[in-house]
Amino acid sequence: MTFDYAPAPESRAVVDIAPSYGLFIDGEFAPAADGKVFKTVSPSTEEVLSEVAQASADDVDRAVRAARKAFEKWSALPGAERAKYLFRIARIIQERSRELAVLESLDNGKPIRESRDADLPLVAAHFFYYAGWADKLDHAGYGPNPRPLGVAGQVIPWNFPLLMLAWKIAPALATGNTVVLKPAETTPLSALFFADICRQAGLPKGVVNILTGDGSTGASLVGHPGIDKVAFTGSTEVGKAIARTVAGTDKKVTLELGGKAANIVFDDAPLDQAVEGIVNGIFFNQGQVCCAGSRLLVQESVADELLDALKRRMRTLRVGDPLDKNTDIGAINSAEQLARITALADAGEAEGAERWSPSCELPSSGYWFAPTLFTGVTQAHRIAREEIFGPVLSVLTFRTPAEAVEKANNTPYGLSAGIWTEKGSRMLWMANKLRAGVIWSNTFNKFDPASPFGGYKESGYGREGGRHGLEAYLNV
Repeated sequence: MTFDYAPAPESRAVVDIAPSYGLFIDGEFAPAADGKVFKTVSPSTEEVLSEVAQASADDVDRAVRAARKAFEKWSALPGAERAKYLFRIARIIQERSRELAVLESLDNGKPIRESRDADLPLVAAHFFYYAGWADKLDHAGYGPNPRPLGVAGQVIPWNFPLLMLAWKIAPALATGNTVVLKPAETTPLSALFFADICRQAGLPKGVVNILTGDGSTGASLVGHPGIDKVAFTGSTEVGKAIARTVAGTDKKVTLELGGKAANIVFDDAPLDQAVEGIVNGIFFNQGQVCCAGSRLLVQESVADELLDALKRRMRTLRVGDPLDKNTDIGAINSAEQLARITALADAGEAEGAERWSPSCELPSSGYWFAPTLFTGVTQAHRIAREEIFGPVLSVLTFRTPAEAVEKANNTPYGLSAGIWTEKGSRMLWMANKLRAGVIWSNTFNKFDPASPFGGYKESGYGREGGRHGLEAYLNV
């Protein structure tokens, strides 16, 4: 007997989106110097949500000067005083979490249960965590009285807009830096709402500045001579361009870039548990996750059994309205990203891999892609080599642990990996051999503000989160 899920939509009434937003500079919202604006749309319906200012080089300069002016007093505050502001911000985020979750799902396209149950709790947790560090920097392991760098220029992606903001701003403020942050062009709204939270918390003017705009705004920010620290999360291609821009300067840089994670299942793994981990690893946030488990490596002896179970589970996934609490897979963030996913999936089929998707009815408007599984994949296929950043899983098989390691490491990326086995010794052996910054055992996509996150090779360098995340913002 099967049960249908009745619609359970979250109310949009809890969030009030203004028809237009300016840039947040020196504690105030102001239009762009040249008056340029752009529209932000909801990816699930393609409706225009708001009109947002497009920051120019002049606006970047104005924001950096405001941050530099605020740095003098902010960095001189005792750590315990800075912590009070961070604690206040964290509590306001908790109080406004329902509003922010709805906003994030509207602007990004992710299911409300993910923004409500994963993103927002982690956002608040990061501010709480780094508030706790603000008066303990002498004990962080970076020497006595470590000093802040100055003004941090931060550029964040569209897949976790508010969470990536928290990853960047919380440690920067805790260590005494001031910030100029640029959110992604397609998801600017939650950062602008965060600007309002900064005012609500009484944060001194100029400590946090928010500039909306496209890639040219980010390039102006990264290249500005008044920036002391650059933090970027996004594509490897843009990360390389940033590295070239800052080469030869004194700017400190952290880059968290792309990934092509291997989720490795051994024959002794609890298969039902592994299936849930595989689904969470690749279909969470529509697969638009830098550490997504987009390559499934399964031991040959259990491959058929695992794939049968995985297909049964995929048939139960619900694709649709991000604001419906029953939705498992929401909308792709933009038409551009949908085109990239489609092109790579078509390439996988053209190169001979076998494509499978559960039957599901996609909405007529918006940007949608059905959860997709490819079998018969080789390491030469583009879908096994390139980051798709969508709900597409490539399945490969292996016979021995050594072969699994070789295949898992056969990628230019090195951000994350997953291991599924009952043997603790095998987990540790594999973890020691895998060239990945974050490795999960019998789980996937588990995050904690106390745990550092980052990668190797073309997945970037530097760590965010935990005690390690403080170092990037200290002059050590």
